[in-house]
Amino acid sequence: MTNEITSTSMDIHEILDHLPHRYPFVLVDRVLSMELGKEITAIKNVTINEPFFPGHFPYHPVMPGVLIIEAMAQAAAILSFKTMNVKPSDDSVYYFAGIDNARFKKPVSPGDQIVLNVKIDRILKGIWKYSGVARVDGAIVAEAQMMCILKAIDKKEK
Repeated sequence: MTNEITSTSMDIHEILDHLPHRYPFVLVDRVLSMELGKEITAIKNVTINEPFFPGHFPYHPVMPGVLIIEAMAQAAAILSFKTMNVKPSDDSVYYFAGIDNARFKKPVSPGDQIVLNVKIDRILKGIWKYSGVARVDGAIVAEAQMMCILKAIDKKEK
């Protein structure tokens, strides 16, 4: 692993190159900064066009908290793939292994821009542990500790 600062941002094209998710489940719009092996800062622009808003809730749209945690995990995945200098492939999947101490402080609504900050706490036996904080206008809206693992896909399971 290299500890280098990536000073240029990643646009959606590079994000899609380093994230296995696709529409409607891509929850990172831009990477603002990254220090390989350490941390990433990314953004998610929340729009009324999100597919979950008609059902959550039609009279008062609120982004589901679990999707805010998922956005943090996707930022973590980008950081991990870039740190390992690999790209997602059809031969592996990046799974959640655990979520601890998740807290939701404020609702997130259409028009908000979520700033995601995720730090690598440790890497042990292929399990990556992160701390994530999501902010809107500088105020914390959610935070969690997450564990993820990159696992090979058994071709018989496909």
